[in-house]
Amino acid sequence: MKETILSLSPQHWEDYELIDTGGFEKLERFGDFILSRPEPQAIWDKSLDEKEWREMAHAHFAKEKNNPEKGQWNELKKIPHNWQVSYKNPDGLKMKLNLAMTSFKHIGLFPEQAVNWDYISDTLKSFPVKSPKVLNLFAYTGASSVAAKACGADVTHLDSVKQVVTWSKHNMESSGQDGIRWIVDDAMKFIRREVRRGNKYHGIILDPPAYGRGPDGEKWILEEQINEMLKLCAELLDPEHHFLILNMYSLSFSSMIAANLVKSNFKEINNAEHGELYLVDRFKKNLPLGIFFRFRSGM
Repeated sequence: MKETILSLSPQHWEDYELIDTGGFEKLERFGDFILSRPEPQAIWDKSLDEKEWREMAHAHFAKEKNNPEKGQWNELKKIPHNWQVSYKNPDGLKMKLNLAMTSFKHIGLFPEQAVNWDYISDTLKSFPVKSPKVLNLFAYTGASSVAAKACGADVTHLDSVKQVVTWSKHNMESSGQDGIRWIVDDAMKFIRREVRRGNKYHGIILDPPAYGRGPDGEKWILEEQINEMLKLCAELLDPEHHFLILNMYSLSFSSMIAANLVKSNFKEINNAEHGELYLVDRFKKNLPLGIFFRFRSGM
């Protein structure tokens, strides 16, 4: 298997900008609004001083002392509770995505994932199967689902949280799409059933968290379950015409781990790429934001 090791950063954003990073925080522009949020990987100094950050930001996320994942937004300027950003690339992909400030510091969008939206678009525009079946697991607010649907795919979108599936529907509708199949379920339970049913997909997108819960309290621990999940995905993926994208955000994982996981579970892998996803701030500091492995059959 030939493989290419890459570090990828989005090239086509207009409605998003990483302004500055450092001091375990990041300062970002989403459309017309600027947010300051925690970022555990930004261990270096900020390029702008604290006063400049405060003057620029519309809102700042303050963490709870005993729970680094939860907190509250402090509004520093007038900012709507919900707003939209647009994304488009040279392939003709166009999406409109809905944002909101949540108590978990997230706003419904991971901008570094634009490199994978482009990959989906590039793959599907010349795919040899009409209406290829695509499964998006741990699909969150569904930008990848919308991207695949916009390129003619028959998309199944799965997440364990009903509220984010509803959010995904809004993203589909705002982007002028329809017909995505929505499923609220535990990802492992669902793909086990799909294997038993003998179903196949031409594309599988996985974006698993380090830890998570299914709708009935099912426990997900990445290190313990990702190997079995990939085994099942190998049975679900169409052997002839296919693509797979795996994203992982665990700070302890390298892309070599992702490569070993995929290579040990899939018999035939062509056009393999793996590495880091990152964003670049105005001061040319690179912020790593996860690892990926992806491959696709020859088109």
